[in-house]
Amino acid sequence: MARAAGRPGSAGGTRVTDWIGAAEAAERLGIKPASLYSYVSRGVLTPRRGPDGRASLFDAAQIAALARRGRPRRAPGGAELVIESELTEISGDRLRFRGHDVIAMATGRSFEEVAGLLWTGAFADAAAGGPWRATGEAIAAGTAAQAALPADTYPLERLQVIVPAVAATDRLRLHLDPPAVIAAARSLIAAMVDCLPLAGPGAAPAPADGDSIAGRLAPKLCRRPPSAGLVAALRAALVLLADHELAASTLAARVAASVRADPYAVVATGLGAMSGALHGGASLGAEVLLLSAARPADAPRVVGELLRRGERIPGLGHFVYQGGDPRAVLLLDLIRQAAPDSGRLAIAEAVLAEASRRALPAPNIEFALAALSAVAEMVPGAGEAVFAVARTAGWLAHALEEYARATPIRPRGVYTGRPAVS
Repeated sequence: MARAAGRPGSAGGTRVTDWIGAAEAAERLGIKPASLYSYVSRGVLTPRRGPDGRASLFDAAQIAALARRGRPRRAPGGAELVIESELTEISGDRLRFRGHDVIAMATGRSFEEVAGLLWTGAFADAAAGGPWRATGEAIAAGTAAQAALPADTYPLERLQVIVPAVAATDRLRLHLDPPAVIAAARSLIAAMVDCLPLAGPGAAPAPADGDSIAGRLAPKLCRRPPSAGLVAALRAALVLLADHELAASTLAARVAASVRADPYAVVATGLGAMSGALHGGASLGAEVLLLSAARPADAPRVVGELLRRGERIPGLGHFVYQGGDPRAVLLLDLIRQAAPDSGRLAIAEAVLAEASRRALPAPNIEFALAALSAVAEMVPGAGEAVFAVARTAGWLAHALEEYARATPIRPRGVYTGRPAVS
């Protein structure tokens, strides 16, 4: 333990400072050394260099004060970066947006209303201002950009091209006050949907929801006109997926927003992160799983082959929800109500039954999206597109928080390489 003088005391004099090493500081807090340095990166602790110029020393009094008030909450999955937000709460197996239960909103509110809640704290009147629309220039640019792609391009890949094309038409995109960002958000989400090609020759907007985002998205993904019940399930999926605290894509989007990237760049960042196989891209793996079975009797073989190869079953389990993903429970129930006699639903049910028999984890929202895609006869990769359109609302809600803070998110690395050689 090192001892030095120089910090002001409570009576106006100086107090002697006890400096302790990183290992001892971590031990007193009951954390790992790597966690200790994450507190340094967030400004929770302020170390100084030791006499050798390399080791870090910590103020014992500061460590004691932190231990008394409790160290910052450790996030699920072991991540140490913690960001305060007023948007989404995950508590146990409950999900809330600004205090409102998401499962209840999924069947009682439109996607547009819930997006308004995330952006402003109040439910947007779905009829106020009319349907969400992009400018003609934005639609023309986005449509032309994605039209140059091969015919079998997945919808998510088209969206990754549409977003920057639409951005180029918004000459005020760097205007980052809340009303401007919200206007851009409505226009961008509309463009993402309206610039996609129709899924098939018989596709048409759902009559009851033709002007809504869900009603306009349906013919871009469904090869045949879906039933009203399946459109309602799609609308619920958009609400369920609108935000999910600090998922990887949301963290990436927040980092971009924290350095004043415009809303379109924020969404482009989120799209890149969510395409990963362990994030939004997981629904594509679940789609492939369900397509591997021609009939319910094939489910044991399909699941067994994956397990024999040592592969994980896509669409099962969630590290946040230990008791099962409540979003999947609701969406699967809505699909059952909308298409109880569907042969594709029977296959999904058979896969779940086989997973349960083998004591595998419960289904997550990606599996439910894959089931919806199969039952509604959507194009390949449709689940990723639903995820992307929905989560754009959340990414931009997080961006609004970061724009208001105007402080860059800049974590620090913990060097673990070879010692200095010169």
